[in-house]
Amino acid sequence: MFGRKKTKTEPERKTFDAEHYKPVLRCSICNGEQVAGLKNLETGKFEEVALIRGERELAEFMEQYGLEHIDKEY
Repeated sequence: MFGRKKTKTEPERKTFDAEHYKPVLRCSICNGEQVAGLKNLETGKFEEVALIRGERELAEFMEQYGLEHIDKEY
């Protein structure tokens, strides 16, 4: 009830297997919805990680995974 304020910590950096997965931003042509995730290079299966509703959320996703560039898929 009367707890201490939580201190802001640095976001945890997430990792993925770069040999088997590729970070991709999947975009809908119809409504403009964007979903960030990882695409399996062997099977082509897409694994959703985050719904992107703006530039800030995209920047947070890229920072979490240490990315400088992300490809878009339609």
